[in-house]
Amino acid sequence: MRKFIIDTDTGSDDASAIMMAVASPDIEILGITTLAGNISLEQATKNALQTLEVCGEDIKVYPGAAAPIRRPLVMADGVHGKDGMGDQDLIHPQGTAETKHAVDFIVETARKYPGEVEIVALGPATNIALAIMKDREAMKMVKHIWSMGTAGFGPGNSSPVAEFNVYVDADSYAVMLDSGIPITIVGFDLCLGPAALNKEDLEELANGTVMSKFAVDCTKALLSYNLNNRGQHIVDLPDAVAMGVALWDDIVVNSLSAYCYCCTMEEPAYGQVIIYDVNAPLSIDYKVPDANSTVVRTVDYQLFKERLKKSLLGEK
Repeated sequence: MRKFIIDTDTGSDDASAIMMAVASPDIEILGITTLAGNISLEQATKNALQTLEVCGEDIKVYPGAAAPIRRPLVMADGVHGKDGMGDQDLIHPQGTAETKHAVDFIVETARKYPGEVEIVALGPATNIALAIMKDREAMKMVKHIWSMGTAGFGPGNSSPVAEFNVYVDADSYAVMLDSGIPITIVGFDLCLGPAALNKEDLEELANGTVMSKFAVDCTKALLSYNLNNRGQHIVDLPDAVAMGVALWDDIVVNSLSAYCYCCTMEEPAYGQVIIYDVNAPLSIDYKVPDANSTVVRTVDYQLFKERLKKSLLGEK
């Protein structure tokens, strides 16, 4: 059985991703680690606890970083709602989080299960970077990191070139990229278009299980954002796409082994991740560093959505 740590700034799309992993019979979730990003650390932790309670699961939650390692925190509460879950009064967890810090849990777990732990990083990379800086040797024992981050091969959603998770803490993302841990990147470019839940999808889920209804209810602020800003009745779930790639390798249609560089110096480029494709024709011939990531180019959107809905609806 595969062993996952889910590292999350629990907004509405994180909730769907967590529920997908809970529903997977071949995944053991060793723990949920939380951090600030979409919303504050305190709120992200409450949202994770609530999501697990909706699933009927008793999985430990470990709070971590309350801010990026070098910059002030910026949040996406204008997208996901002030509580990160659509402002629908859904968040009343009965359980409490652990007192152990997320970074300590990550490091200790990597040492406990050398070569087995996979981290699904659904938010900024702050907890992961802090773990690397605390115990690089332990983190080298991590089997894989699945990262929802970067703009992929499209434009940014927080600046013209930067995707939100990286933009919040690009300094940490750079540390993660340079860690030597095998990384698969699922960019924001994969979550729009056919991967997004449309009106019919949302209606189907809203009339399904407790889990699927929760998944729809907590995205109502995101739906309003997309209606107002894109003119589309869609809910895009980048974290669910990333979790889908981590769970189901057969949904990946095309990917690229590449050297990825995270920009941290100049403000206009902060958070941009440059993906070096060694096969791209360039006018200047220069040596590209060895690949440090696998970047997913395309997924089978229909298969992804079918499995996403089955997970939330409790179907086999």
